[in-house]
Amino acid sequence: MHALVTNPGPLSPFHVAFPVHDLGLAREFYGETLGCPEGRSADDWVDFNFYGHQIVAHLAPAEAGLAQRNAVDGHAVPVRHFGIVLPMAEWEALSRRLTARRVEFVIEPHIRFKGQPGEQATMFMLDPSGNAIEIKAFADIAMLFAK
Repeated sequence: MHALVTNPGPLSPFHVAFPVHDLGLAREFYGETLGCPEGRSADDWVDFNFYGHQIVAHLAPAEAGLAQRNAVDGHAVPVRHFGIVLPMAEWEALSRRLTARRVEFVIEPHIRFKGQPGEQATMFMLDPSGNAIEIKAFADIAMLFAK
């Protein structure tokens, strides 16, 4: 078994699929609010380009809903979530844009673990189906896996 590669070079795109209760609302949130270009689709799913990664909203109303939350650095973080790590300047610009669009944050944009290894900017929001998304950034990306 190999140890975790700490400098893998260019990252491969990830793929994640998640349930939604309404594809129209998913298109509005991921396409318009987050600015993710739409890819392929069918009557019961739609692909989005999430910063070069493939995310797929599948129509599955019975599976959509809120996740359990755990305490992390004084906040109730949704356990089931996905997201992206952006360069700090891009995170700051997106934070301003989402705030201007009056996105309702589960956890407002802020700095987590301030002054500690792994200090990061983070924000959490829910899509219309209750899926949690975290957008984060590090002033020093080398701290991504810092203990």
